[in-house]
Amino acid sequence: MRDVIPRSVTYLQEVWAELKKVHWPTRAETYAATVVVLVLVGIVALYLGVVDFLLSQLVQLILR
Repeated sequence: MRDVIPRSVTYLQEVWAELKKVHWPTRAETYAATVVVLVLVGIVALYLGVVDFLLSQLVQLILR
């Protein structure tokens, strides 16, 4: 139990050293990545909406 403080300090020092190695994206990189994600989400949503509509029409046609 006595070594909790020194181990905690060592851990935090190691965490800080690792955080210094991280490549933090610039504002432009973050914006570009966000745009890509939003466009892809829109495309997938549109695709799934069309497939859902077509399948529901097919099921209604079969059940009539």
